[in-house]
Amino acid sequence: MSELWEWSASDLADAVRSKRVSAVEVTKAHLARLAAVNPAINAVVQEFPDEALAEAKAVDEQVAIGIDPGPLCGVPVTTKVNVDQKGHATTNGLKLQQNLLAQEDNPVVANLRRAGAVIVGRTNTPAFSLRWFTNNDLHGQTLNPRDAGLTPGGSSGGAAAAVAAGICAMGHGTDIAGSVRYPAYACGLHGLRPSLGRVAAFNATGGDRYIGAQIMAVSGPIARTIDDIKISLRAMAAPDPNDTWFTPSPLDQAKFEKRVALAIAPDGMPVADEVKAALLKAAQVLEAAGWIVEEIACPPMRTAADINAILWMAEMQFAAKGAVEKEGEEDSVFVYEQMTKDAGVVDVNDLMKSLQARAGLIREWETFLAKYPVLLCPVSGMLPFPQQMDVKSEADFATVFESQLIQRALPTLGLPGLTVATGSIGTTPAGVQLIAGRFREDILLAAGKDIEIAVGCPVTADPQI
Repeated sequence: MSELWEWSASDLADAVRSKRVSAVEVTKAHLARLAAVNPAINAVVQEFPDEALAEAKAVDEQVAIGIDPGPLCGVPVTTKVNVDQKGHATTNGLKLQQNLLAQEDNPVVANLRRAGAVIVGRTNTPAFSLRWFTNNDLHGQTLNPRDAGLTPGGSSGGAAAAVAAGICAMGHGTDIAGSVRYPAYACGLHGLRPSLGRVAAFNATGGDRYIGAQIMAVSGPIARTIDDIKISLRAMAAPDPNDTWFTPSPLDQAKFEKRVALAIAPDGMPVADEVKAALLKAAQVLEAAGWIVEEIACPPMRTAADINAILWMAEMQFAAKGAVEKEGEEDSVFVYEQMTKDAGVVDVNDLMKSLQARAGLIREWETFLAKYPVLLCPVSGMLPFPQQMDVKSEADFATVFESQLIQRALPTLGLPGLTVATGSIGTTPAGVQLIAGRFREDILLAAGKDIEIAVGCPVTADPQI
């Protein structure tokens, strides 16, 4: 019989709700797993077992009197250290913020609690949440539990590593340029970047962000099953007045045509043979499940990625350049320099023109997705990168940056994207990405479920480090 830390979030919630196991029992199992494997992978960087057990006890008390705590009833989850959690430091991987204690929960954290989740720890992120690798001078480096030589992804690399290793059943992540979708891919998991406005979020410790982050950064779940992504999204998507971009929209919407556009190499991006094979395999699976799949060019990705760079770097140059220099973290200084070279020095004309171009681009994409409700495309042009590849040289950074074209493009558009794990090549995970129209996460989950049924769910990993 499998260990509790191997169970899916859905199975755990059902078991706690039906009193077959207690939330305290489940939490203790995951805390023991954390103690056993976290020293090897450094996924969780803030631990508070007494708080977690108190939360679990409160869930059990609700169940005992007939109250359903919510969709994540007793499920162990983690939160990322770049979101506020009351009583804990919102470090964002920075020495500068190691004592920045939150006085209240970010809405996404509050919604997880209200849904019955038990927070068992807070996970690592690169300094400034800036990279597709997870390393910083404050918390150290996170390793991929499936293969220590590969990045666990970033910036939610700690979250993905924790889920893959069985420390939690669901990990909270954030995504402004792939930071949910890429760690899920790198660790052989599923990960959802929701639509802009779907999941409420706000950090009181940092105040309101500038326009780039406001319209591109979102929170989303990383998990081992599509059903777990679904119940986690339901938990996260509760309204909160602190997020001025939150948009009430039903999670289950109108019926849709089962039609898929397959784009193997959007805008001519380089795509490895193994990535192409995963896409063709997913296309065959979807066709067998009754979807009509047509290989066709999608609207521009590169233009959207260029806009992302301008909006993101406008914020970094205006508000964070001094902090990057003051933190002095070697990797993020190098990455910031490379990103500045790519975007240039952004002025008000660049910003205004980018926002104007964004409107027309979204219109083009929504028109395309009205005809093809799902786009099947790469997560990355390469299989998961070797650890620290982006800072080895300027040429290596350029290779990584180009490979992440779709990761950078999607946030500009405000559209949802789902990474679906499709297996592995040796110890290297593989997967595909699905994209749908705004607030049509239900379509992504339907297509993702059909792929999962055919290829199987990701399983937990025992770190061999």
